[in-house]
Amino acid sequence: QVLLVESGGGLVQAGGSLRLSCVASGTIISIHSLGWYRQAPGKQRELAARGTHAGDTNYADSEKGRFTITRDNTKNTAYVQMNSLKPEKTAVYYCAADIRPVGEDWNNYWGQGTQVTVSS
Repeated sequence: QVLLVESGGGLVQAGGSLRLSCVASGTIISIHSLGWYRQAPGKQRELAARGTHAGDTNYADSEKGRFTITRDNTKNTAYVQMNSLKPEKTAVYYCAADIRPVGEDWNNYWGQGTQVTVSS
């Protein structure tokens, strides 16, 4: 069974920083894309940041220069450093990954989410 476990969310003042972590566990052959999406109240879920096994990265346009995603492929872990946070970025941040488990085909997995609250 594959699980994604997020950590690092919390309350931060506007302009502050947080670092989220996501660890994928289970019998995993490979992870392609690993990163975070976020969903604010009343809004659709959107990409925040993600990275591929090869090192390519994608960010929400509003987060370019503010967020940095890194991966440790030896630990099936990804980190996103979020700087200069704004109140409108308050949301639940979900880890998501494209994973091929042992004995199975590629599939998309989601974590339970971690709350990030930015106070003004």
